[in-house]
Amino acid sequence: MAKIKKISDKYKKIFWAVFSPLLAMLTVWALLRQNRNVSMKGIIHTAAGANRFWFLMAAISSFLYIVFEGVAVCSILRGTGFKPKLRNGILYSTSDIYFSAITPSATGGQPACAYFMMRDGISGGVTTAVLLLNVMMYTLSIVALGIISVIICPGAFAQFSVPSKLLIIGGATVQLILTAFFVMILKNGDFIFSLLTRIVSFFGRKKIIHNSKKPLAKLTKAKADYTACSQLFSGNIVLLFRAFLWNLLQRLSQILVSALLFISIGGNPALGPDIFAKQCLITIGYNFVPLPGAMGVADYLMLNGFSGLMDHDMAFHLEMLSRGMTFYICVSLSGLITFIGYLIKRRKRIR
Repeated sequence: MAKIKKISDKYKKIFWAVFSPLLAMLTVWALLRQNRNVSMKGIIHTAAGANRFWFLMAAISSFLYIVFEGVAVCSILRGTGFKPKLRNGILYSTSDIYFSAITPSATGGQPACAYFMMRDGISGGVTTAVLLLNVMMYTLSIVALGIISVIICPGAFAQFSVPSKLLIIGGATVQLILTAFFVMILKNGDFIFSLLTRIVSFFGRKKIIHNSKKPLAKLTKAKADYTACSQLFSGNIVLLFRAFLWNLLQRLSQILVSALLFISIGGNPALGPDIFAKQCLITIGYNFVPLPGAMGVADYLMLNGFSGLMDHDMAFHLEMLSRGMTFYICVSLSGLITFIGYLIKRRKRIR
């Protein structure tokens, strides 16, 4: 039974690894088909003619999205007594970003990140608590930026179409529910470990797991580590603030890319805050969509939001450049770094 499940999981991973690039190509093809006045050649020409300074700022801001997540995880780990190096944090970040992008609802990101953390000697309980807190702060930062966007540009939401508004409302609702859920789990981790213990015990009784004592002992230790970490988090305001701040900067660095690219391709800098506000709402709208990287949905929201501030062709160029930089290039770079990091760690383990 366990062997069948392992094979099934393997094929699922292969399916999503193949399907995600195909979905990406199909999304770009569909967008180009719907915008016959625009071509890839025209997009490349727009990028080549962009203001180099603002275009570089957009590229740096996009890269900082990777860096800030690594810093956030390292910041939380230091609060638990570990002293990870930034390069370790970058690997945790890239593995999360890459596998989140190629799996539905970002289900692969946290396990991939946990894998590298535990390979570095961090216990399962500490890893669970750290990643749970980081995801909670990540979610909370999206909600905070949504509030900021309304303050900056109160009329931004009204300019979206009805389907886009429904997506944004749905996304905001899910983010709030998730935040409340994470707070509840962080304060009462017994629920998680009690459930895992029952599952392992059941498999032991059914002889699916031949020796259930070892995994149960590991769960007991993980629960103790998790409890100690969660208690440390709840009483450490400075640690919580730092975790939130780094996650806020991470989201901010990604959302700013659209506004910086808009200015770089000749857009009016005075509209920069409007672009930023709309991108905040766009991010809320597609963040809960159960598709790898929210491909298709994110593109629709961006085109719909940007079209109210500029002509359609410019909106399309901005959407393609922004999405290309913050998603396609970012994910590809994250995948490359993760692969290299995996090979290095594997070689060290063999030695």
